[in-house]
Amino acid sequence: MSSVIKITDALFEQEVFNSEQPVLVYFWASWCGPCRLVSPSIDWIAETYGDRLKVVKLEVDPNPDARSKCKVEGVPAIRLFKDKELLESSEGAINKQQLKTLIDNHLN
Repeated sequence: MSSVIKITDALFEQEVFNSEQPVLVYFWASWCGPCRLVSPSIDWIAETYGDRLKVVKLEVDPNPDARSKCKVEGVPAIRLFKDKELLESSEGAINKQQLKTLIDNHLN
């Protein structure tokens, strides 16, 4: 069982681009209402797919470098990377089933 890893700009390269596994990056903000709706689904993904997928979360306001690098314009935002390549990108609230489908398209 895995949990979501909180990262910062300083850890982004190491945790995302240098990962052996695919990485789901969840961009969020403390002031973002839709982020509070998406967070439980992100936790569920980490628990369910933890053996095949690393899940990290990054707060956008104190981490402008990663936000810029991933072209995040709104939160919540999701980016799925594998071998430094962006596989999927989503901005705005997403439900658990949509998130599961997004990931299943690349892990199965």
